[in-house]
Amino acid sequence: MGLDAKAYEAYRTNGFVSGIPVFSSQSVSEIRRDIEALEAQHPNPTDARDLNQFFRVNGHLVIPLLADLARTPKILNSVETILGPNLLVWSVELFIKEAQSTQTVSWHQDITYWGMGETDDEVTAWVALSDVSVQAGCMRFIPGSHRNPIVSHHDTYDDNNLLSRGQEIPGINEKDAVNGALRPGEMSLHHGRCFHASGPNISDDRRIGLAIRYVTPEVRHEAPGKDYAMLVRGCDLLRGWVNVAGPRGLFDPRDLEFYDQVLADQSTTLAAGATTDVGLYSAT
Repeated sequence: MGLDAKAYEAYRTNGFVSGIPVFSSQSVSEIRRDIEALEAQHPNPTDARDLNQFFRVNGHLVIPLLADLARTPKILNSVETILGPNLLVWSVELFIKEAQSTQTVSWHQDITYWGMGETDDEVTAWVALSDVSVQAGCMRFIPGSHRNPIVSHHDTYDDNNLLSRGQEIPGINEKDAVNGALRPGEMSLHHGRCFHASGPNISDDRRIGLAIRYVTPEVRHEAPGKDYAMLVRGCDLLRGWVNVAGPRGLFDPRDLEFYDQVLADQSTTLAAGATTDVGLYSAT
């Protein structure tokens, strides 16, 4: 039902595993159609925030499609192999690079600014909703880098960088990188400390990736501050997370109000140490 022994060993050894089938070609087409319908019909869901804000930050709180995708059984089965039976979703994001786009994602570790410490109890499921080839700017990984602690990142604030502050790990040897190309409907899983990046999309189609961040109850056990997650499998007896139920409907006013509360509570942690505004994580 979950990862087989070979895939599990690859994850434990390398910090990532790719090529895991999740969605059929028909399902991918339907999901992409729904995403592009949102873009056409709701470019500015509120006066203060455009759709990209919700696609990139906590969209599962206000967009039922993203919450439902995070509950996909095939994804949960694979993540459960790594994290165990009690799973929560901390965030759901869409990374979209337009055709012939110069946008990149620099070398980084996911959990650097998330306030989770150096936990092993976070996994990112990255699902291809289009052809994510090398030409399209697939992710690249440094095998075994998850064994490092959180390393120093340099904030570039590069407008071409899809990360919130353009953070990057200096000095990476590109020759050590392994491509994680994915066909539509396939996913990769990577550890929160695994070094990874992605290049520009020089293909003739959009590159659409869905990133779902899964955590366990233990991540927040006795942690300071307050943070939110959606329980998707098992139970959370520790109650370190504020458990959220998911959206009532598409951009429901009550969910939008709650979204602002979550963003305000998270922004202090996510922007810690920044020397300028971190746009997507701004509370205003």
